[in-house]
Amino acid sequence: MSAVAPTMQLFFTERLAKQRQASPATVRSYRSSFVLLLRFVQRRTGKAPSTLDWDDLGAGVISAFLDHLEDDRHNSARSRNTRLAALRSLFRYAALRHPELAQLIQQVLAIPQKRFDKTNVSFLEPEEVAALLAAPDRNRWEGRRDHALMAFAVQTGLRLSELTGANCRDVALGSGPHVRCIGKGRKERCVPLTAETVAILQVWLQERGGRRDGPLFPTRTGRRLSDDAVEARIALHKVLAAQGAPSLGPKKLTPHVMRHTCAMTLLRAGVDVVVISLWLGHADIRSTMQYLHADLSIKERALARTTPCSSKPGRYRAPDSLLAFLESL
Repeated sequence: MSAVAPTMQLFFTERLAKQRQASPATVRSYRSSFVLLLRFVQRRTGKAPSTLDWDDLGAGVISAFLDHLEDDRHNSARSRNTRLAALRSLFRYAALRHPELAQLIQQVLAIPQKRFDKTNVSFLEPEEVAALLAAPDRNRWEGRRDHALMAFAVQTGLRLSELTGANCRDVALGSGPHVRCIGKGRKERCVPLTAETVAILQVWLQERGGRRDGPLFPTRTGRRLSDDAVEARIALHKVLAAQGAPSLGPKKLTPHVMRHTCAMTLLRAGVDVVVISLWLGHADIRSTMQYLHADLSIKERALARTTPCSSKPGRYRAPDSLLAFLESL
């Protein structure tokens, strides 16, 4: 193996696992970034990933890989920056083990993050949520599972990794019903459940059966649903739901949009932003402030409380005929 392979392996086993104690979600994200890079370089150079050397991963190659993500894979600037952050972490670790590569590593670390326009968050209106939850065919096992999963996601606002990682034992449906999850930064939080969600989960858990340490929303074979599988199921149901709610058609529906929908529902119900931040597991309350910008009704209520200006309508008219002539030119 070349110098790249053992360093990359140690990055996972030593840096992430032992020193940083990274979460499984972080490990998966880094792994995906490196797999994409190695396959890109293999197609570009014809070399097997295990034979690559650091000279094959220079700043020019990394820049070409980032362009490939955007141009060929149609990744957003956010996704590009996430991949770049993973690569930077590897190269910073490599700098400690390969001081002779300081110049090459510094050139890679100098590649900047890409700036992007920040748009308002996308979320579903109540009638769109109702149409989406009615879309699964509940005569089939998968339809009943998907209905329970989407109702659970919209009400709790869990991240996709938290949804797929939820186990049956994480849900308490007795007094004070709630779900416990481990979110970003290994922070545990408790999210309450509404009576409607409790009723749906009670029926689903009775049908699901199985062990308490098994996944809450499994496949037919009992395995844990992958992130791609959840996204694909939601996209499938969105097509059917759009027939009853046409406004849903042009919207891009992802599990994260359901998380945004939960936040907007709480905000419109008058829940304090600090509580919403705790509910969603945000590390910084500034992440929650984006929902204040997205909700036009909040701004409309604020406008209604203001005193309107007393300015009279009308266009400017010059007081003199010569000035009027000049203004007309």
